[in-house]
Amino acid sequence: MLVMSKHVAPSIVLVSSFALCIARVYSAEPTARVMVASVPGGGEPVVARTDAKGTIHLLFNSPSGPQYVQTTDDGKTFGRAIGVVDRQSQKPGLEFSAWDMAVDQVGYVHVAMGTNAWKLKLPEEEWAFHYARLDPDASAFSPVQNVNHRASEGFALAADGNGNVTACWLSGKLYANISHDNGKTFAPAVEIDSTFNPCDCCTTSAAYGVDGKLAVLYREETNNDRDMYLILWDQTRNAVSRTRVSTTSWKINGCPMSYYAVWPTREGYLAVWPTQGQIYFTRLDNTGRPIPPVEIKTPGTTGMRTGMLALNDGEGSTLVAWKKNGELGWQLYDNEGRPSGGVGTGKSAGNGVAGVLSKNGQFILFR
Repeated sequence: MLVMSKHVAPSIVLVSSFALCIARVYSAEPTARVMVASVPGGGEPVVARTDAKGTIHLLFNSPSGPQYVQTTDDGKTFGRAIGVVDRQSQKPGLEFSAWDMAVDQVGYVHVAMGTNAWKLKLPEEEWAFHYARLDPDASAFSPVQNVNHRASEGFALAADGNGNVTACWLSGKLYANISHDNGKTFAPAVEIDSTFNPCDCCTTSAAYGVDGKLAVLYREETNNDRDMYLILWDQTRNAVSRTRVSTTSWKINGCPMSYYAVWPTREGYLAVWPTQGQIYFTRLDNTGRPIPPVEIKTPGTTGMRTGMLALNDGEGSTLVAWKKNGELGWQLYDNEGRPSGGVGTGKSAGNGVAGVLSKNGQFILFR
């Protein structure tokens, strides 16, 4: 249970010290590989990450705005929840919503946010990518920064632990702002490649690979062929490569407004996306090439702008999870891309999907 204190600023919430239960979830066959934990106070999960110590960092949306919390016991209990938005940035009628979070191995927490500035008819430079940072051992996030001062969406963040943070976003084209000082300052926006033509009302997903290159997953819209591509960007040499990762075609005259995700693995990357409402995933090597069996169809389906994720345990198992109509779904796969056990389901607030691989090798999802 999440408890509000009248003596604490609205942006900081205290979480009860009572244990929040984890539900072991059984589908067609009982399995201890997947556990589901409740988000404090019934919040809406957005993203979860683990750090080098195994601490789980959870970002969620709440009626009081984006909130951040840690758990060191796989979601049984949570520490003090911290409001991401500072008091000065909280203006009448302005609502912030969390989009993404990156947690590097040094301990910096980076959060991407959007607002309803467009709905309030504020200047278009406020329809922008907003960012806040929690420094190691800090008790509050930095003041919110407007990263790009431009009408945009599709916000994603990646951090490499060496001070480099990249903010990716869409505004007719695919852009990025790069920081080399852990997010204290960002350089002016650059277009990653002018030949890329992204589906503008979808999203981006970004992550640094083990080789230091930035991977960006996006949907192309050229000729209304809405194919999925993985970009690998060597930022030290400013060299960009691109590989098509979807094989099932989707030709549609209009943006499907879909979300998707990419995450690094020991061998390369995992990518998950929807095509014609059906969710697929693939494993990729460190050059971005899909690894057989290439595109794997899951039982999951998606709604408009609903989240999904794919996690790999490094030992051959992959968990794919998705959200639709307030229900979280998931399926485990073996190293050959075959389903392992049945489909799991559970009620979950919001449109986001948040999950991690714990330090004990267990998959944990948040609802």
